[in-house]
Amino acid sequence: MTALPPPDGLSRSERLDRLPFTPKHGRLLGTAGIGWALDAMDVGLISFVIAALAQQWALTTTETSWIASIGFVGMAIGATVGGLLADRIGRRSVFALTLIVYGLATGASALVGSLAVLLVLRFVVGLGLGAELPVASTLISEFAPKRIRGRVVVWLEAFWAVGWIAAAIIGTFVVGASDDGWRWGLAIGMAPAIFSIVVRWGMPESVRFLESKGRLPEAERTVRRFEEAAGVEAPRHLPDVPAVQGATPAADADADAPAVTPADDPAPPRVSIWSRELRGRTIALWVVWFCINFSYYGAFIWIPSLLVAQGFSLVRSFEFTLIITVAQLPGYAVSAFLIERWGRRPTLTVFLVGSALAAAWYGTASTEAMIIAAGCTLSFFNLGAWGALYAIGPELYPTNVRGTGTGAAAGFGRIASILAPLAVPLLLGIGGSIALFGVFAAAFAIAALAAWTLPERRGQPLE
Repeated sequence: MTALPPPDGLSRSERLDRLPFTPKHGRLLGTAGIGWALDAMDVGLISFVIAALAQQWALTTTETSWIASIGFVGMAIGATVGGLLADRIGRRSVFALTLIVYGLATGASALVGSLAVLLVLRFVVGLGLGAELPVASTLISEFAPKRIRGRVVVWLEAFWAVGWIAAAIIGTFVVGASDDGWRWGLAIGMAPAIFSIVVRWGMPESVRFLESKGRLPEAERTVRRFEEAAGVEAPRHLPDVPAVQGATPAADADADAPAVTPADDPAPPRVSIWSRELRGRTIALWVVWFCINFSYYGAFIWIPSLLVAQGFSLVRSFEFTLIITVAQLPGYAVSAFLIERWGRRPTLTVFLVGSALAAAWYGTASTEAMIIAAGCTLSFFNLGAWGALYAIGPELYPTNVRGTGTGAAAGFGRIASILAPLAVPLLLGIGGSIALFGVFAAAFAIAALAAWTLPERRGQPLE
């Protein structure tokens, strides 16, 4: 590792941006990634629970659709509110709170005896899930070194595949093992509530957020911990940092930290995600989020049930889904490599185009080999696109609306997540799998067009 000179005269953000990827970055990524994987495990697990309950409780397609969709109603609200809260009370606090909410609600779902109670709890689960994802990606973006920021966020998103694979394993070997298997599967979903304790006390708060709230000594200590992990000397002096109107600097200043002298000028006014400078990127980001959510959740929530409808046994359909899910991992790996080589916009666009072609192929697949091959291809491109999307979002907005911007886009996208499971039975009735996956392919294509209009932010500092 090349020794870095003392960071004299650099802002805290610039000091973080120039650091190499240290073990401290790795621990932060791992902690956030585990929370991300637990999210994915819950979302993926419900697809297996739906398939099992459809048989045990003799549910109609409308009822099973609502089990999936009601969770996305909660996610739409949770993503929007979570983003707003992250800009007000902090990224770390919201992240830990969301883990508690959906972990406890998932565990409670294992005890239900009626569809109505299950729907209520799935809504609460959705509140926590929806808020956690954009907040986690925002936090990681604000700590990752500038030159590899996109790659680090894709690594975070890759934990989604780990969680979904865990869900597929639980679905295959726990949910499908007995009549009460779905209850045991949901009971395992209580893990996030326990893990939230680790998150709350083990993760640092965003330096950019701390500065925006006037908590300068705390921000300085956090930066120093990352610099110490990289073997960087402490700065002898710091540039003035504009004071934040209405903010009270923390009183527990570190005696060993360099003096911090805020300037008298007020901070720039808070912008809106709908201001003239940000309006275009907000609209494009919302379109991408909506279309990718519609296609992803419409396909992957329903794949186990669709395979059962095609004549495969419940266990066999779960095995197919597990194989298809594993293909997510190389998709993330390629996306992480390309996002710092090609850039954010071309990587996202190419993976969305690949998703469109794969969805069209899956709609025409009929044999076991074709179903698995097309499913793996769809999984590869779709999840690679997700990785690039989460990397792009936080880079589009300044610090004081970063959580709001990413959360609002995710919240709007969850509307599509609500509609997709409800639309699947209707589309199947109109034209079968060909019509269903044709619509998914068209949505991916629209998302690719919108993605190409987003600004390219590779290698640029966060605003």
